[in-house]
Amino acid sequence: MRKASVNRDTLETRIKVSLNLDGEGRGKFDTGVPFLEHMLDQIARHGMIDLDITCKGDVHIDDHHTVEDIGITLGKAIAQAAGDKKGMTRYGHSYVPLDEALSRVVVDFSGRPGLVMDVPFTQKRIGNFDTELFYEFFQGFVNHALVTLHIDCLKGHNAHHQVETVFKAFGRALRMALTPDPRMAGTMPSTKGVL
Repeated sequence: MRKASVNRDTLETRIKVSLNLDGEGRGKFDTGVPFLEHMLDQIARHGMIDLDITCKGDVHIDDHHTVEDIGITLGKAIAQAAGDKKGMTRYGHSYVPLDEALSRVVVDFSGRPGLVMDVPFTQKRIGNFDTELFYEFFQGFVNHALVTLHIDCLKGHNAHHQVETVFKAFGRALRMALTPDPRMAGTMPSTKGVL
């Protein structure tokens, strides 16, 4: 079983992420940011990752540190659980619709952090949540998971639908990339021999 547990404590946040990449899609969240928890649940369910995240952050200031630091800690945990990456599929992609919205996410466990995100949010806020924080979440994730990640919302006018399609597609792309390929067993999925 590919599991990891990572703690990250700063003056702004105290976070624990525990996960199982070969899980059943169960999620348990206590972050102080309800809309983020709803999106993290999409990663768990659609990625078939058992995911337990707790965070005590300075949300009395705003949600920025909590959202970014959860992205960082989740990235570290996935990198740790993925291990040496031998035998894994490496690449993953998914298109996900939700009513009028459609998003595409493509991930490469390349060992090189890079984020290209094109999501023309139709609203600056979803309830109390600032949509700009999703960029910070994914930037933190790619920097510490060491992945290349392309996120595109191709259609949509409801901001909640836009974000939800992104997170569902992200979960499914992770699931594809992290799935062991029996034909690659013990082999590094790279001509370089390292990732």
